[in-house]
Amino acid sequence: MKHILFFTEPEVKKGKKGAGKEVDQAVLYEDAPDKLSTADGKKYTLKISSWNVDGVRAWVKKQGLDWVREEDPHIICLQETKCAEKALPAEIKDMPEYPHKYWACSDDKEGYSGVAMLCKDKPLNVTYGIGMEEHDKEGRVITAEFDSYFLVAAYVPNSSRGLVRLDYRQRWDVDFRGYLKGLESKKPLILCGDLNVAHQEIDLKNPKTNKKTPGFTPQERQGFTELLAEGFIDSFRELYPDTPYAYTFWTYMMNARAKNVGWRLDYFVLSKTLQPALCDSKIRSKAMGSDHCPITLYMAI
Repeated sequence: MKHILFFTEPEVKKGKKGAGKEVDQAVLYEDAPDKLSTADGKKYTLKISSWNVDGVRAWVKKQGLDWVREEDPHIICLQETKCAEKALPAEIKDMPEYPHKYWACSDDKEGYSGVAMLCKDKPLNVTYGIGMEEHDKEGRVITAEFDSYFLVAAYVPNSSRGLVRLDYRQRWDVDFRGYLKGLESKKPLILCGDLNVAHQEIDLKNPKTNKKTPGFTPQERQGFTELLAEGFIDSFRELYPDTPYAYTFWTYMMNARAKNVGWRLDYFVLSKTLQPALCDSKIRSKAMGSDHCPITLYMAI
């Protein structure tokens, strides 16, 4: 997500320093230890990570691939790659750990949008877009079919500065929801990526001053509510319904990341039928290399 403006300073804790002087301390998020089993004790068999890399070429130079190798997911999904396949860095094209790689990019805008999916195991089938020309020309969706589930990697359109694309975003939400429901009628699905919405007030630092900001308008939040109402769950909030300060995006402006003035825009959304297989949904807020941080999902599936 881009073009977000933050108009207020973060709430802070006060701490004493020296002779009665106080200093402000930002409230940072600490990822709890990973839960590797379901509530009924089944160990995870699938690990997926997702990251809006804000330009894959710059991300590779910032050692993003080192994080991927350390995290070692079965599948890594990337958004906002901003790169045609022919221009991808050799370091990512040649990764032997992920022999099955899939790329989608904008048809007519170089350096814009783009998603990728890197898999250790070969999917049964891979498709691009959602079958509607209006939406598919920007390279925003890759769908992989596996034995027992679909994985959809998405970079949802931003409503843009001044909300000039809000009407389009609302059309996208309706059409994308229909696409997901069509898949889900065949087998359960996992949706991951930058969904460009902070669903609840707990999902961003300054909700009161951002009600007309892209990503937190009533229309976009309602769109996400309607998606969940169709039989899906927000995996992080399913496990951590009241956990605050858990953000995945911070503007580069005003030292926002150090202050943890952020937004939770990156999600793993699951079919409700997959809830018993959910082990954990993590926010890797300390991973650097983009204005977003990666997220990781553990499933016993």
